[in-house]
Amino acid sequence: MAAPLLCFAVVAAAAFAGASGQELTADYYDEACPQALSAIKLVVGAAIVKEPRMGASLVRLHFHDCFVNGCDGSILLDDTEGMVGEKTSKANNMSVRGFGVIDAIKTAVNTACLGNVVSCADILAVAARDSIVAVSSLLAFFSTLFL
Repeated sequence: MAAPLLCFAVVAAAAFAGASGQELTADYYDEACPQALSAIKLVVGAAIVKEPRMGASLVRLHFHDCFVNGCDGSILLDDTEGMVGEKTSKANNMSVRGFGVIDAIKTAVNTACLGNVVSCADILAVAARDSIVAVSSLLAFFSTLFL
């Protein structure tokens, strides 16, 4: 009985050992790229106005990224020679969507920041947050029209 418990404790400790990195905060990119968050918000807002379901899709994309090995942006990996990326893997094909929006966000952020400053994992997290805000704003607006 003690051996399985000890084994579990060792595995759990190892799993959380790498989780002590810096956390994303609202002002994390203020010095490196003050325009990053507004660039993400702009692209997310445009995508949701064009297709309101995209908000839920971006939240789902973030969930699928975080579910297995933590929020590392690995779901955004493209195919390379000899490796099938997460975007086209059988598990994600026809299951998650919104990759085009994330690619557009990455392009906008890299342009605003003059380079690759913001991580893909952070872009995905902020896009999910901004999706919730944008969809909530749309719902609040439309609910005032019908009440």
